[in-house]
Amino acid sequence: MEYRKLGNSELEVSVITFGAWAAGGWMWGSTDRKEAIEAIQASYDVGVTSIDTAPIYGQGTSEEIVGEAIRGISRDKVQLLTKFGMRWDLDSAKGDFAMHTKDNNGKALDVYRYTGKESVIYECEQSLKRLGTDYIDLYQIHWPDSTSPISETFEAVSRLIEQGKVRYAGVCNYSSTQMAEAQQIVNLVSNQVPFSMVNRGIEVETVPYCIEHNKSILAYSPLQRGLLTGKIHSGYTFQEGDHRVSSPHFQPEFIDKTNVLLEKVKPIADSKNASLGQLVLRWTIERAGITIALAGARNAQQAIQNAKSIDMQLTAEEIETINQLVDSF
Repeated sequence: MEYRKLGNSELEVSVITFGAWAAGGWMWGSTDRKEAIEAIQASYDVGVTSIDTAPIYGQGTSEEIVGEAIRGISRDKVQLLTKFGMRWDLDSAKGDFAMHTKDNNGKALDVYRYTGKESVIYECEQSLKRLGTDYIDLYQIHWPDSTSPISETFEAVSRLIEQGKVRYAGVCNYSSTQMAEAQQIVNLVSNQVPFSMVNRGIEVETVPYCIEHNKSILAYSPLQRGLLTGKIHSGYTFQEGDHRVSSPHFQPEFIDKTNVLLEKVKPIADSKNASLGQLVLRWTIERAGITIALAGARNAQQAIQNAKSIDMQLTAEEIETINQLVDSF
């Protein structure tokens, strides 16, 4: 495994980080708790020391699973990255309405993006309990909340850092303007944003800003939620409750177009005795400005395969070939 520091911090993370959204089951058509725990532990055994989760993933389920998975590991050997600001448990509506959804039991939920000061502090306490720890390595706002001043939100995070409950502050899905405003309150080390071969919008503004200001980019959905593994085809059957069925990236025309791209890069993967997914992950962490790639796994086999992508080396010529194919997508 390779490790990199986030921004100007002392926090060193594995370049392949375990993404625990699917482990929570929510929006992924359920979860197998035992397999999710085994996936995290298998990742750790092959060098993946960093785990990214969030309270909203299964409404606490993902954080609980992460906490259980690391129980036998020395706390200073893992890096816990979690989030705040997606509330499904408010007594009354606050913040920006995010979505109507259902929990893992099929119960209807309304989710709000809310990051008022008292909410941030409350959420941190709940996450610490679920994770079974007394500190969080990287605490990230999950989505912008237009109803709470950025200064108020990050004053709360700053207080948590002073108290030792949080080591470093990060953001998710923030623009460069929002990052600059938050930076006035607390030192930001990272921005977690979507990035993949078929979703490169962050390269216009976010990547240049983060490179210039020494902020790390945590790329989420680098495999485009499974699409870039080459295992998805037109007519693919998704489990009930799987959010991908309505995603633009999983409509027949886009799936077919993506699979044409994958066929063109497959010879490079084959020459390395690697899977398409492994090639995609390796390419992602070689991309300018990208510090780590978040890769989810439903079982130990998938987790190990993701981590082993680091064993593959790409030459400058191979990277350029892939870049040209991606540019013409």
